[in-house]
Amino acid sequence: MRILITGTLGYVGGALTDHLRARFPAAELVGFDSGLFADCLSTHAPPPETRLSVQHRGDLRDIDASLLRDTDAVVHLAAVSNDPIGARFEAATDAVNRVGSLRLAALAAAAGVRNFVFASSCSVYGRSDGRPKREDDALQPLTAYAVSKIAVERGLAAFDRGGMAVTCLRFATACGMAARLRLDLVLNDFVAAAVAGGRIEVLSDGSPWRPLIDVRDMARAIAFAATRPYAAGGGVLTLNVGADAANYRVRDLAEAVAAAVPGTGVAINTAAAADLRSYRVDFSRFGAVAPAHQPQIGLRDSIVGLVQGLGGIGFDDTAFRHGERMIRLNRLTALLRAGALGADLRWRETADTVALQAA
Repeated sequence: MRILITGTLGYVGGALTDHLRARFPAAELVGFDSGLFADCLSTHAPPPETRLSVQHRGDLRDIDASLLRDTDAVVHLAAVSNDPIGARFEAATDAVNRVGSLRLAALAAAAGVRNFVFASSCSVYGRSDGRPKREDDALQPLTAYAVSKIAVERGLAAFDRGGMAVTCLRFATACGMAARLRLDLVLNDFVAAAVAGGRIEVLSDGSPWRPLIDVRDMARAIAFAATRPYAAGGGVLTLNVGADAANYRVRDLAEAVAAAVPGTGVAINTAAAADLRSYRVDFSRFGAVAPAHQPQIGLRDSIVGLVQGLGGIGFDDTAFRHGERMIRLNRLTALLRAGALGADLRWRETADTVALQAA
């Protein structure tokens, strides 16, 4: 089996690499990534890409069709990710997330790829009316990132896929320890604040709903999608991926972290304006379609894993939100300021850029 994975040098990519290598030890796992976050490691262990058969560097917008030759499945993780980045780099978000993704899918179909897995997001629901959102409910995207995810889903449904089975996985908000940790995600942020400073500051009033899923459980769902038969779900299958029990209010997440890290205080901004990004999600279709690939890692286990992982690297940075290693927008801003990156989020061809990409 040959699987091409885009976005291997990101937050989810490492967890997926580890899972697929354990699940399919003889598989040819081919990685593809631009390398923007390649040196943002949060582990002393060998990086996950050492478990790949080969790792390619390149821009998704330029990926060559030859990489798809004799490929059984494509797992497409690569994207300009998160709302603040999408707001600042809206044109690049569209060019990478929509145009680049649909071009990749077309190349995959032309190459005879059997399975195409698209990492979408529950953020496409945007704003909840109080009822958990199902896959067929109306979508209310509030950000450029969410808009791009919907555009790809619709594009995948519209073009000639041949016999390729497409699975769009609308993931709950990611969390959990990883080799390239992101601290611009709600639970990860709270744990980092608790570990480093013993205090969590909730910037909203704490009432918004967020569904959560650990990155290791994301990998389990992707393994299902990468191998599902065409008949099991048809040409295009869209799934909310997470667990019904893992819909939480933000304030409850803060309290759960404080309970797991003794001595942590929680401050909630009760005067904050309402956060429109609030949604609960119904994951029953995923439960019915993939019963053997359901989430196994609960909230407390994700918190404990983060606490232990941060402790293992000696994390004590109370100003982490201003750093670039674990905050993706800060990283891109630093590369832009250094002249290594253009506003289109393409590497500039300089000696320093080549060294960064090779790191």
